[in-house]
Amino acid sequence: MVFVSACSVIARSALCVPVVSALSALFLLAAPLEAQPQKLIALGDSLTQGYGLAEGDGFVPQLEAWLRAKGYDVQLVNAGVSGDTSQGGLSRLEWTLSEGADAMIVTLGGNDLLRGLDPALTRRNLDAILSGAAAKNVPVLLVAMEAPGNYGPQYREDFDKIYPELAEKHGVLLGESFLKPLVRGETNLSVMRDYMQGDGIHPNREGVTKIVDAMGPKVAELLDLARARSATK
Repeated sequence: MVFVSACSVIARSALCVPVVSALSALFLLAAPLEAQPQKLIALGDSLTQGYGLAEGDGFVPQLEAWLRAKGYDVQLVNAGVSGDTSQGGLSRLEWTLSEGADAMIVTLGGNDLLRGLDPALTRRNLDAILSGAAAKNVPVLLVAMEAPGNYGPQYREDFDKIYPELAEKHGVLLGESFLKPLVRGETNLSVMRDYMQGDGIHPNREGVTKIVDAMGPKVAELLDLARARSATK
């Protein structure tokens, strides 16, 4: 109060300006800093991007809503590009992480399967993505993909083992196959069709909801891991 009166008296004096500035700085330092939401990047293809769905119905917005409902203060970044292969995801990695991230979900490999690419190539790309994330100390949830049987048993075996082996090698969390929640407990694919868009490749809004409900706890585990890591820095 004395300060305010003094400044009122010498309001036209240049001496008042630095005093006000100094006190303002002290008040700013004393004010508690608001915690920033955790930044979670979802790196993937059209399944991540939300192909064919209305805004708010895709994987990223539904997952963010699920996590916030569970009490997580999180901001999801949609780094899904329709049509991207594992090579495309790798080419975007440096730019995607350039502004920092607390954690990352990697959902790539579906388009590698559609194109029948050599599983060894997919493995190298995903390996490099996980190495790049580790170099920036970004914990990862690697979401698996499962090969269909039409490429033969050897191709299927070689492809399916990529995800668990790389998750073990890099010490990252492993999520089940992205579309598996749509056929869990079923003996045929007829039920899966109820949760797919007309193209038979991408989930509809209800399908995404089932996927998020199944994957959500694993993503929450990823965010807890990221918070613990951040606390030890």
